[in-house]
Amino acid sequence: MQAAGSAAGPAAAPAPAPCPERGLLWGLTVVALAVSFARTADRFTWFLETVPAMLGLALMWATRASFPLTRLLYWLIFVHSLVLILGGTYTYAKVPLGDWAREWFGFQRNHYDRVGHFMQGFEPAILAREILARRSPLRGSRWLGAMCFSVCLAFSAFYELVEWWTALAAGADAEAFLGTQGDPWDTQTDMFLAAVGAIAALLLLPRRHDAQLDARRSGAGPGGTAA
Repeated sequence: MQAAGSAAGPAAAPAPAPCPERGLLWGLTVVALAVSFARTADRFTWFLETVPAMLGLALMWATRASFPLTRLLYWLIFVHSLVLILGGTYTYAKVPLGDWAREWFGFQRNHYDRVGHFMQGFEPAILAREILARRSPLRGSRWLGAMCFSVCLAFSAFYELVEWWTALAAGADAEAFLGTQGDPWDTQTDMFLAAVGAIAALLLLPRRHDAQLDARRSGAGPGGTAA
């Protein structure tokens, strides 16, 4: 049996884990959700604000073997989830960090929701880029960035529609979820900041993202199954 194994040659090395600490990131996200749920005073708004983080966590777990992500993307999703969870804990208009910034800089409103909408473009831009780079012929094409930007704008617009539908269905109960704080241009500003976030990610991160995608390919077994 040993001789036969030697003749066949060593088995192909398994593809390297894209993010060795991804289990830790998932665990920390679950803990953050639990603590946030225990501390929030408005659990209806908490659910509305944190459901994207919960769905993302569930999808990443479900696809951990069939479509593991790069280390960069796992960290971006983790940071984005924490932004959402903190907003859900207090509601965006009452997050202490935003209140401190309002006092320090003399803002007229709590701008923490602006951070959330910037991240709504920043992280999904790399998520879209990873999916398109690995599952479409756009890798290396000049259209890749444009498509990622378009996906982020479409998602941001869809999220604003979700806020509208929620307001129609829940009435006054959805006021904290909307978080306009009297700004008549809140919807437009939210989409603009998502666009800025997407542009920032697509300008700052493609080189590192490509390096991790290439590392996955070089570490894959026959057929490039790791990518």
